[in-house]
Amino acid sequence: MIIKDRILELRKMINEANIAYHTEDKPLISDFEYDMMLKELNELEEQYPEYDDPNSPTKKIGGGILDEFQKHTHSTPMMSLGNVFNEEELRGFYNKVNKVVDNFSIVSELKIDGLAVSLIYEQGKFIKAATRGNGLVGEDVTQNVRTIKSLPLTLKEPIDIEVRGEIYMSHASFKKANVERLEQGLDLFANPRNAAAGTIRQLDSKVVAKRDLSIFLYAIVNAKQYVQTQEELLKYLKHLGFPVNPYFKVAKNADELISYISEYDDLRKTLPYDTDGIVVKVNELSLHEMIGYTAKSPKFATAYKFEAEKQETVIKGIAFQVGRTGVITPVAELEPVLISGSMVSRATLHNEDYVLGKDIRINDYVLVHKAGEIIPEVLSVNLDKRTNQEPFKMIDTCPVCGSHLERKSGEADYYCMNENCTGKNVFSLIHFASRVAMDIESLGEKVVLLLHDLTYLQTIPDIYKLHLYKDELMELPGFGKKKVENLLDAIEKSKTQTFDRFIFGLGIKHVGAKVAKLLLKHFPTIDDLMNASFEALIDIHEIGEQIASSVVQYFSNEKNIEMINELRSFGINMAYQVQTTKDHEFSGKTFVLTGTLESFSRDQASSIIEKLGGKVSSSVSSKTNYLLAGSDAGSKLRKAQDLGVYVMSEEEFKEKTNE
Repeated sequence: MIIKDRILELRKMINEANIAYHTEDKPLISDFEYDMMLKELNELEEQYPEYDDPNSPTKKIGGGILDEFQKHTHSTPMMSLGNVFNEEELRGFYNKVNKVVDNFSIVSELKIDGLAVSLIYEQGKFIKAATRGNGLVGEDVTQNVRTIKSLPLTLKEPIDIEVRGEIYMSHASFKKANVERLEQGLDLFANPRNAAAGTIRQLDSKVVAKRDLSIFLYAIVNAKQYVQTQEELLKYLKHLGFPVNPYFKVAKNADELISYISEYDDLRKTLPYDTDGIVVKVNELSLHEMIGYTAKSPKFATAYKFEAEKQETVIKGIAFQVGRTGVITPVAELEPVLISGSMVSRATLHNEDYVLGKDIRINDYVLVHKAGEIIPEVLSVNLDKRTNQEPFKMIDTCPVCGSHLERKSGEADYYCMNENCTGKNVFSLIHFASRVAMDIESLGEKVVLLLHDLTYLQTIPDIYKLHLYKDELMELPGFGKKKVENLLDAIEKSKTQTFDRFIFGLGIKHVGAKVAKLLLKHFPTIDDLMNASFEALIDIHEIGEQIASSVVQYFSNEKNIEMINELRSFGINMAYQVQTTKDHEFSGKTFVLTGTLESFSRDQASSIIEKLGGKVSSSVSSKTNYLLAGSDAGSKLRKAQDLGVYVMSEEEFKEKTNE
């Protein structure tokens, strides 16, 4: 057999094995046989580069490291879906469609909890992959998507086609990825969706290949060229060789559709990957244009969201946590339980009133969910399983320093009043360095706790002395030269952070990010603010007596003044500057923000714009210069397009601001 034929044969056999294993769950060969074939093919391709093929299965192991992702403009927008949350709302969706068209059916599909992508094939060959981005412009992630083992790089028909789907990470792959991160001393992924999204945006595709991502395809751009219904579309995708989720059903009416909900709800709990709802859409493609679209989503489809997952577990104990302001929060220590794709072992109990109101006790069986799908919270107690548990009793001394706790009139929380409490200090450090405050990348909670335990960090000024211990830090477990250099660079960069973030980072009670910005418009330097009187503060609209009293009290404390002066000596920006870069293209320009940004909160993006001399408005008008559009952009995007306002993607924003 000549070399070229052997290479083609190996590619064919490996591709068939990939589809059988990853898509059909029916392995054709053993892992050893697969590894040997892949090894042989890799060696032949290295020896005979004239037979190289970008769609060879060997390319799934990853390639070179990219400097950045290129932008990709979608041929048609990648729109998001509207949501319904109960059977009544689902029936309402059906009835709205029924007012526009007759004689239609509805397809229901599992909504995979992952990252939406668009894939382009030419002559049946995989050419490009792009993320959703803001729906109009995404990022070119071709090199990373190429590594997904279940994705065919060559289709069964030599056609030109653009398809869309969801990249996800299975529970097994998620667990494996977090074990590896734990061993490397890195922060753990919060859930499989975050892991998938973070992985696909890796600049090194070899890292992506090791993470073992998966994909399901569910849509075709200009689908009517190929099929007549969504049901036919899914079957056609499978025929081409794409992995398609097998769980979909066609309903003839609303009652039949609703009857499927409980079936899907039971099914999803048995699956090896996360789902977050059901996508329902009109089956007949010819009716889609007639039914139409809103500014951000189609009217012929919606997503039915499952009720937030709840699990019963046991409270093994109740711990007490000291916050940066000294607030004491009771925390339930739970028998670990899997909720929404991650293990939960602790849940907030908020305050004494919350615990007593629900009569929560140690050794109780309780129902737990994730509030907002993020924060674990105890919902209720299963009183039928209660035995002889003792009623909850709030502590009266700080669990860290032993100082007496105080509960002020009209407040639900107890506070540790000791200014030198170690617990308060740790959380003050974490807050100061956090993304919403000084945004010191690489100085997350785990690093702060470690450096605090090792006495490198005891106070906020100690952050700016870490460079003195560079050699020692490089010897710490999980650190090293590159990590320490990144940390020190981030600390140095934070010295030029906007003044309002610095004030917010100080952790003054009742002074959040918006209040900090408001204060500095009236007291533009640190000296102005330190000398502000109670009367001058309450003269500001939106500043009440509680905030004013807290600010005056903070700056009346000599230790706080000493700390601020020490920070001043390190060159930290302590003056409010509306416009620091007159020559920047943002200077004097008006921005409107819409959608969800991946790298910034809206407050962070607004702060950057204002720092560069721009203004941020809440509504689009003819005076708007730029619309900064994140994912799931809504009616503001449509209005901006109608008015001819320049739409800026998040990636372009980052490039222009060097963020």
